[in-house]
Amino acid sequence: MTQSSVLKPQSLLSSLTIERAAGIIIFALLFALAARIPVDTDTWWHIRSGEWTLSHGMITADPFSFTFNGQAWINHSWGAQIILYAVWQIGGAFGLAIYMAGLATAGMVFVYRMCEGNTYLRAFALILGAATAAVFWSPRPQMISFFLSAVLLYLLFLYKRKKIDRLWLIPILMGIWGNLHAGFSIGFIFMGGMIAGEILGNIFNPKGETVIGWRGVRKLILIALLSAAALVINPYGLQMLSVPFQTVSIGALRAYIQEWNSPNFQGRETWAFVGLLIGVLGAAGASKRRLDWTDFVLVAGTAFMSLLAGRNIAVFAVVATPVLTYHLDSILSERGWTLRPMARASPMIARLNVLLVTLVLIGALAKVLLVLDTKTVDKAFRDYLPVNAVEYLRENPPEGNMFNSYNWGGYLMWALPDEPVFVDGRTDLYGDAFLQRWLRTATGGDDWREMITEYDIGFTVIETGSGLANNLADEPGWRLAYSDSMASIYVRES
Repeated sequence: MTQSSVLKPQSLLSSLTIERAAGIIIFALLFALAARIPVDTDTWWHIRSGEWTLSHGMITADPFSFTFNGQAWINHSWGAQIILYAVWQIGGAFGLAIYMAGLATAGMVFVYRMCEGNTYLRAFALILGAATAAVFWSPRPQMISFFLSAVLLYLLFLYKRKKIDRLWLIPILMGIWGNLHAGFSIGFIFMGGMIAGEILGNIFNPKGETVIGWRGVRKLILIALLSAAALVINPYGLQMLSVPFQTVSIGALRAYIQEWNSPNFQGRETWAFVGLLIGVLGAAGASKRRLDWTDFVLVAGTAFMSLLAGRNIAVFAVVATPVLTYHLDSILSERGWTLRPMARASPMIARLNVLLVTLVLIGALAKVLLVLDTKTVDKAFRDYLPVNAVEYLRENPPEGNMFNSYNWGGYLMWALPDEPVFVDGRTDLYGDAFLQRWLRTATGGDDWREMITEYDIGFTVIETGSGLANNLADEPGWRLAYSDSMASIYVRES
């Protein structure tokens, strides 16, 4: 081995430029931001389903509720559920948080690779994009869709802007995605948006630098068709293709579930989304760089989706963050406001970079460990989930069928595996009519007794102060067996 081939410590030290240090710091902070306690109740029915799939085989009919027991159910997230269950078994709540943070950070890595400009501009955009998407990061199969959506858009980005053809990977990616989560529809939205944008580009700006010619458009269409064919390779066959359409057709989602509603702009959690949306519009307007038709279609389309349902904000962040940098970089270059990081750091700067990176990594690790401390996790579970009510039911199991809150159905399915639930987060199973009727009963509508009688309910696990709880408090033949600030259990007297 020659002397020149040996990496000297001094050379290694000086190679840690401000640019590289900034990259390490950004992603360390993003990881720490994304590491959260898994209190989303839907997480638990996914874990329970993963456990059942491993123990009993593929689920084709509902085994968890007594209201729809035995009815056909397309468990479109079966692959992601097995992963979630394995992560839970290995690492518990800590493992779920790290798993979620890893997927979020990996997704943002691909977003970062699509951005333009120097490190500082890309870092600013990435932080804004991450703050926008983080509102809906949680340890559910949706996180896999977030990651895969960033990967797929990156492959399209390479084809359009770098003239690197990796499109053959997309059908393989979609085939895998179709066995993990029904969010594969995002992939078709991205492909459809690019196809529509490039058609418009060929009509109105055929000589554009990044416009894909008609031959390339035909190839994109072929890749989309092959991707649709690849989706059929799953345990449910063609039925998998109908799942996204069935889900969005359920009116109860918009009536009751927050993430399916339009964003609440009174809440600070949506301000990053507003900032990113306004930033893209302002940057595209101020830049002399012509707005690409594909960028317009994808940004406008995902912005519209986000305004309809807040859960789509993370998809918008994946699309809009790189577009923001395209035009901000153009604005800065046009005015000569460029700040170029040093290509090679002096020994003093390199040592400062190492010190700064070390401190940030230690701080990020400390934040993760403090947030995921056993006592902190237990307190969070009791603050957001009916843990105390479940402990009461384990010690004092009542007779009869259970009527439960929709929000807690997933957790009850996991925490009380021998007690069939009335309803849970599997909206595609229950359908709109049943969920609307459940909603009227839970809120204490005039016909609340009908559902309670029809399903021979023996006890309820519902929110304290809810309409049904108030009705049962005055209803003869029912008694309050347990109550805290979160949950109340009413039992029918024999």
